[in-house]
Amino acid sequence: MQNRRSILSGSTFEEQIGYARAVVDGEWVHVSGTTGFDYATMTIQDDVVAQAEQCLANIGAALTEAGAMFDDVVRVRYMLPDPADFEPCWPALRAAFGAARPAATMIACGLADPRMRIEIEVTARRAVTG
Repeated sequence: MQNRRSILSGSTFEEQIGYARAVVDGEWVHVSGTTGFDYATMTIQDDVVAQAEQCLANIGAALTEAGAMFDDVVRVRYMLPDPADFEPCWPALRAAFGAARPAATMIACGLADPRMRIEIEVTARRAVTG
């Protein structure tokens, strides 16, 4: 387990539920399903695009701490309660993932809190030297 480490974002959910924002295991970075909460204030905006942008900011912070970036993402999963909310998010998602072109899936499902309109999970493979 010495090649494995957890990255915590400060979200109260991580402590309450018992998980990490991301787990780095060798060259792999597994980022948990991430919603549009601003973890500094534990607030969430109503707008789905604003939530998607906050999801990406939260994911970006975890990837950076793991020594990875959006270009290293190989798999992304989008989860939305309302499939009609997906298309308005496309420009923000393309800005983050367009260069990497990861394998992607969109799932329509319920989320843990009715304020949540999108959740994004990614897996990245970072270049490890040495």
